[in-house]
Amino acid sequence: MKVLVAGGAGYIGSHCVRQLLAAGHEPVVLDNFVYGHRAAVPAGVRVHEASLADPAALDRVFAAEKIGVVMHFAAYCYVGESVAEPLKYYLNNAAATYTLLDAMRRNEVKKFVFSSTCATFGVPAKLPLTEDMPQAPINPYGQTKLDVENALRALARAGEFSFAAFRYFNAAGAAEDGSIGEDHEPETHLIPLAIGAALGHRPPLQIFGTDYPTPDGTCLRDYVHIDDLSRAHIAVFDRLAQPGAALFYNLGTGAPTSVREIIAAVEKISGLSVPVKFGPRRAGDPPALFADSTKAQTELGWKPKFQTIGSIVETAWRWHSAHPQGYADR
Repeated sequence: MKVLVAGGAGYIGSHCVRQLLAAGHEPVVLDNFVYGHRAAVPAGVRVHEASLADPAALDRVFAAEKIGVVMHFAAYCYVGESVAEPLKYYLNNAAATYTLLDAMRRNEVKKFVFSSTCATFGVPAKLPLTEDMPQAPINPYGQTKLDVENALRALARAGEFSFAAFRYFNAAGAAEDGSIGEDHEPETHLIPLAIGAALGHRPPLQIFGTDYPTPDGTCLRDYVHIDDLSRAHIAVFDRLAQPGAALFYNLGTGAPTSVREIIAAVEKISGLSVPVKFGPRRAGDPPALFADSTKAQTELGWKPKFQTIGSIVETAWRWHSAHPQGYADR
């Protein structure tokens, strides 16, 4: 099947493109390259450089390609920035997505896979998080993702689309062969920051809070490998054949890992010390977040291949140690 991957040159999108190829599908990348990297797209994959906010450009893409399903990863994802610049997030994450959905409707493409987030849940009342728990985002990033989820619900009820929304926890790692990986500017994810600090390419790792009610005082998060995330998106295709399907899945390993445990894993795999700097808690950081992914495992036959934090960090180390400046080193 031909699959349009919006944001296919970004971190998650580029890994999904490779998994689509491995599964025998034909990915087509749509990206504006604000954050994406051309070097992350495999040779031979067609690329359309365009903005989701440009309906005419979207119509040209759909006219040129016989698309069976759209995967949407083209969102801004910095929580702090979303608080400081909320309109930027509402325009890109929500409004531009509605423009994409409208173009799909005009061009009779009715299957949609959406990259959502556990940030739609806000601060949970209990753990692990299941798909049916109350959603109460505490920042514009999470709110814009929930806004799109709600729009998709309405469109499915109206018979316009079948969709799946995947709520990620902490996407991490890199391709097993080291060919592509994580390259953000600015970088906010813990594992690349820890590796960069160990390599001396980044400042000491900032630890925000050591007095949380957790076993070692630092936050607990659910890290799921980027290729495992990608495989789940492909596994849902068959379920989108049902008109009006409205599917929601949490994606995580269900095994929370602390900040200190991430540091220990990086040090063990790299053989280097991670310099750290301790600071106070950040506002809005829950002590723990981790998923119950039973629904995805039961309905999609999905099971994370990378079950331990060490196996995830090992793939990240392979990428970052070989490409300390990211795609600029290729």
